[in-house]
Amino acid sequence: MDPSVENNVTRVRRSKEEKKLLRKQIKASHVLLKHEGISTVSHSTQSLVVANGGLGNGVSREELSAALEAMGELETLIMPPQKPYSFVTYRSEESAQKAHMQLNGEKLQCGESLVTLYLSYVDSVPSEEEASIPFPQGLVLVEEFVSLEEEALLLAAIDWSSTEDDVTAQRSLKHRRVKHYGFEFRYDNNNVDKDKPLPAGIPPMCLPILQRCVLNKHIDIMPDQLTVNQYESGQGIPPHVDTHSAFEDTIMSLSLGAQTVMEFRHPDGHLVPVVLPGRSLLVMKGESRYLWTHGITPRKFDVIPASDAQIPAQMTPDLQTRSNLTLSRRGTRTSLSFRKIRREPCRCAFPSACDSQGTPPASTPPLPSLPSSRVDATRLEEEYVHRVYDAIACHFSSTRHSPWPRVCHFLSSLPPGSVLADVGCGNGKYLGVNPALFAVGCDRSSALIQICTERGFQAFVSDALNVPLRTASCDACISIAVIHHFSTEERRLAAVKELLRLLKPGGRALIYVWAFEQEYNKQRSKYLKDQNKEHPDNHNSSKNATPDSWEHQGKSGIHSSRNLEDKCRTVDNKQDIRKSTEGKLSVHTNRTAFETHDLLVPWHLKEGKKQGEENSGVKKDKMKEQTKKTRENSCGSCGLTSIERSDSDSGLNEDSSNSTPSPDCNPSLSNTSDTSASPLKPETGTSSLPVFHRYYHVFQQGELEQLCGQLTGVTIQSSYHDQGNWCIILEKEMN
Repeated sequence: MDPSVENNVTRVRRSKEEKKLLRKQIKASHVLLKHEGISTVSHSTQSLVVANGGLGNGVSREELSAALEAMGELETLIMPPQKPYSFVTYRSEESAQKAHMQLNGEKLQCGESLVTLYLSYVDSVPSEEEASIPFPQGLVLVEEFVSLEEEALLLAAIDWSSTEDDVTAQRSLKHRRVKHYGFEFRYDNNNVDKDKPLPAGIPPMCLPILQRCVLNKHIDIMPDQLTVNQYESGQGIPPHVDTHSAFEDTIMSLSLGAQTVMEFRHPDGHLVPVVLPGRSLLVMKGESRYLWTHGITPRKFDVIPASDAQIPAQMTPDLQTRSNLTLSRRGTRTSLSFRKIRREPCRCAFPSACDSQGTPPASTPPLPSLPSSRVDATRLEEEYVHRVYDAIACHFSSTRHSPWPRVCHFLSSLPPGSVLADVGCGNGKYLGVNPALFAVGCDRSSALIQICTERGFQAFVSDALNVPLRTASCDACISIAVIHHFSTEERRLAAVKELLRLLKPGGRALIYVWAFEQEYNKQRSKYLKDQNKEHPDNHNSSKNATPDSWEHQGKSGIHSSRNLEDKCRTVDNKQDIRKSTEGKLSVHTNRTAFETHDLLVPWHLKEGKKQGEENSGVKKDKMKEQTKKTRENSCGSCGLTSIERSDSDSGLNEDSSNSTPSPDCNPSLSNTSDTSASPLKPETGTSSLPVFHRYYHVFQQGELEQLCGQLTGVTIQSSYHDQGNWCIILEKEMN
C-alpha cells in the first residue's frame, strides 16, 4: 500500500468523496508499482507522477501542461509514448504540494472526454529521451514547399462535388476520395493502362510547382500522372510499395491541409514514422521508393514531437522512446502524388521487390508436417502463427466490429473490481467491455500489443504458456481464439493449465476455440452460410474469405520479407491439396466444411474493390459512424481511466469475409494507396497477391471438455457451441 497516500490523509473523519479518492489514489499507486515499476513516496518532493495524464489515454501535452502550470512554474513535463501517465517536476516543492492537493481527483477535459487525474510524489523521474533516427535512404522532406496562397488555390481547384467523374477517374473509395489525372491507376490490377490516357492531364495550376521541383533538382523530368487523395480524420491507407512497372523512380507527394504521420517500414521490420506537415513535399527515390513500404494508420490522433522539439534535418524523432511528445488531432488532408509513367521494364537494384524482375515461379513449397516433437511444434507456431499475425496486425484494427455477445455476457457477469486477464488479447477489443473490471491483456504479437497501448489499454507481450502474472492473482481469465493455434495436445493442455494457474480459487475462465462442426443441430454456421452471400456470381470469391475475419481487431505494417514471403504462396484453384498425405498439413479451402483437424488456413491480400463494392460500403460506413461514441474505459489492470481517442472504427469492410463467425479477426488488405499500391510482391506471371497461411487445430465435439477434464482442481460450469466455435466456462475449485 502506498504510504504517501495514507500518511497525507490524517483526519479522523473523511467524507464519502474523500474516502473514494483515497481508495483510487492507493489503487493507482499500486498499479504504477506493479506494472511499471514506479515507486511513489510518502514525503513531498518537487516531482509527481500523474496517473491517467498520459498520451496513452488521450491526454495531450497542451491539455495537461495547462492544468499543471496553473499550480506553479514547471521545470519538466515528461510524457512517455503510449503510457497512461506522465511525470512533472516543478521549480519549487510548494508548487508540487499545491498540485498534489488541488489536482488529485480533478477531471481534465480532453477534447470531448473527461479524464480523472491522480497524483503521487516520486523521488526521481526518468531522463528525457531525445533520440532521432535517419530517414530511409532516398527520402527527402521539404517543409513549407508551397505558400499558404498556393495551398488555397490548389485546394479550391479540386472539384469534389460529383461522386463519379470519368474525366479524372474520380472514385469514392472505402477510406478516402481519389482523383486521377493523366492516367488512371487501376486498383483491380495495381497498374496503369499506358495506352489509355485520361482526357484530363495534370492541371495547369500544378505546373509552376513542378517547375520548381525541377529547378530544385527533386526531379529530372516532368511527371505525367497525378493522383489526388482526400483523407478525413480517422482515415488512412495500408502499407504498400508503389508498383515498380507502373512508374519511374522518383515519386513526389505534396501534403495540403492537416498534417499526418506516414510510417515507412523496411522488409526487416525497421519502422520509421515521418511527420508530414501541411504544405510539405515528400520526395521518394531509390531505396525509399522501391523497397520500403509506406502507409498511414487510420486514427484520429497522432503522437508527434512537441512544438519546441529540436530535430535535425532529414531525421525523424523516435516516437517509441522520445518523451517530448504530444497528441495532434487529425483533420482533412489532401495529398497530390506526382509520378512519371514507366515505358520500359523496371531495372531497379531491388529485384526481390520488383514485379518487372520477378524470378520465374518456383514449384509450390512443400507443405509443413505435423509436429513430432516440442521443437517442431514451436517452430511450426513461430512460422505459421506468430510471424503471420505480426505481419497483418495493423489490418486487424483497420475495421472493428462489436465484441461477441456471449463473451460480453461473461464479462458483464463479473463483480465490479474483479481482476481480468485476457490471454491472447489481440488488439484489446475485450479489455474495455466492462469498465468496472481491472483488465490486463497479453498477446504473443508485439504488433497487436502496440495497438493495445495506443488505445490506452494495459497489455504486454507474452506467450500464453508462460504469462508473467502472479499465481492466483485473477478473478477471471478469457482465452478467445487462442488455444486452437497450439499444434499439439500437450501444448493445448499447457495453455489451459496456465489459465487455471492465474485464477484465484473460485475464479472462472472462458475459452473459445474453432469447431470442426460448422454445422450443428441442423444449423449451418455463418462461416458456411456466407460462402456466396455477397459475391453470388463469383465462384472463386470464397478463396479470399478467411475463416476468422468475422471481427476486425487490429499498427502498422504489412511488409514483405524473405521469411514471410516463404510462407506466402498463391493457391492454384485447380490443384486439390486439401487431403493430408504422409503427415503433411493440408491447406483449407475457405467457406467449406473441414476435412481435417490440423490444417493451414489461407489469408489473402485482396485486390482493390470494384466500383460497386466500394460504393456499397458507404452506407455501412455511415451506419457505423452513427453508432460510434467516446467511451471512458478502465485502463487495463491499473484501473486508470482510458479514453479511446484513436479511430479504429473506420468503417465496415463490405467484403464477404467480414461475416465469418470465428473470434479471430483478419481483415483484408485494400490495395488502395496514397500513391499506388503493391503491398506485397505478387508472384510472377499471375495477378494473384501473396497468401499467408496460419496453423489451426479445429476441435471436434467433446474434445475441449476432454482436454479440460484431464486437469484436477477445476470444474466445468458449462460448455456450448457458438456460431462455429466450441466454448467452455471453467471454475477453479476452492482450496
